[in-house]
Amino acid sequence: MEPFSKKNYHKKIEAIFTRFPSVQKVPFKDAYKPGLENMLRFEEVLGNPHDRLRTIHVAGTNGKGSVANMLASVLAACGLKVGLYTSPHIVDFRERMRVVEPVAELVKPVAEPVEAYRPTKIASTGSATGRPLNAVEGPSSGGMRLVSEEYVYDFLCRYEADMDALSLSFFEITTGMAFKWFADQKVDVAVIEVGLGGRLDSTNVITPDLSIVTSIALDHCALLGNTLEAIAGEKAGIFKKGVPALVGEYLPQTRPVFETKAAEVGCPLTFAQDVEPSLWSRSEEILRNMDLRGKYQRKNLRTVLAAVDILKNMPEYSGLSDSSAVVTAIVRTASIMGFHGRWERLSLQPFIIADIGHNPAALKENFAQLESMVEEGECSSLILVYAIMADKDLDGIMPLIPADATCIFTNPEIHRALPEKELTERYRAFCSENGRPVNRIYDAPNVRKALSMAINLARETSLKPDNSRFCFPLIYVGGSTYLVSEAVQILKSLQV
Repeated sequence: MEPFSKKNYHKKIEAIFTRFPSVQKVPFKDAYKPGLENMLRFEEVLGNPHDRLRTIHVAGTNGKGSVANMLASVLAACGLKVGLYTSPHIVDFRERMRVVEPVAELVKPVAEPVEAYRPTKIASTGSATGRPLNAVEGPSSGGMRLVSEEYVYDFLCRYEADMDALSLSFFEITTGMAFKWFADQKVDVAVIEVGLGGRLDSTNVITPDLSIVTSIALDHCALLGNTLEAIAGEKAGIFKKGVPALVGEYLPQTRPVFETKAAEVGCPLTFAQDVEPSLWSRSEEILRNMDLRGKYQRKNLRTVLAAVDILKNMPEYSGLSDSSAVVTAIVRTASIMGFHGRWERLSLQPFIIADIGHNPAALKENFAQLESMVEEGECSSLILVYAIMADKDLDGIMPLIPADATCIFTNPEIHRALPEKELTERYRAFCSENGRPVNRIYDAPNVRKALSMAINLARETSLKPDNSRFCFPLIYVGGSTYLVSEAVQILKSLQV
């Protein structure tokens, strides 16, 4: 094994993206390896670290990343050492694996008023929460740290032959790495986000203390099924005998699926929509002050508070009875966890918001919030920098795009992206057929040019400030995690 160096580390990271099937390099269906046999064999090689972990398992079409991060923040604030495994990453591969030290002493008592989130002009290297856009090396203000480059490098070198012999996928490798690192770190609990689906996902080798499904919507239909019921069945595959299950949001079609699965495996089932969590009376206060600003967080908040009510009855989670710590940790989730890409304000001059929502259910909420911001005078107009993967439901998304928005379609550096020319052509045709203006639709061959175009347009169309209107257009960057990832890094170099 060659000694660790930054150069060798980056070569090794590039190798796992190229040598092993990953959605960044091959079609999704080829990167996705359903089934647990491979993962269980790899876990045996690693010494079955998943069996040494207390875990909370989080699945769902939308919201699972937010719920997982909020829960990790809360658990740490209540005195536990917490591991968090999520995907994909925004900037740094190591974002997928985080450990948060107990941070109770760092969380302000809620008796002190929590200052509402008020954005200010920020430097190009900062986010609206004040955290750096690049992944942090050491502990954050909340005691969060990423897996070290040295650990990643050592793991990939040490188990390279096993990874080849087992023909592992990229996600199987990273899941095994996360379990082993959390076990080595002796975390009190690990919050594990499902990669795709649930039933056959690599993470589904664990027996958690709580299984959570946040929501169900149509996405990844080629792999999970073409109906809400089929997708719900895949997500409900994380339910385990005797393990409490919590469903955040259900639909008339999906509720019976969850009830049937819970009865089959023999687990208690709670629907967050049907209960009023003990801290729900403080929901407006929390939502007003949260550093996660998307309106869609209301649903996620209810799920998290319902999860807290279930967990705090278990002796291992008795610290969750500290309501002040719970509330303040949720309010400060982005700051404590270094959580990016969810309604993140990257800059105020120009005014730029990024969000990784990419399916019709998520984009419907995001676009509605954008339109309300124009109506309420928070911005003068909308400029969308938008990209979409070729396997997404463009026909379902186009009607949701605000009709008066200026659109700049682009192509992030990933093979799965729908070419920007095709996206532009299809949206222009849609607008022509539906009486929408077509004179504000542009395309750019790459994300850098798209952002430069958007920033120039914003400067040209900025209004003089008065008492009723915000003086800047809002640039929204979204439609793809890969677009947001590139945009975050490019904006640093543009010095906006």
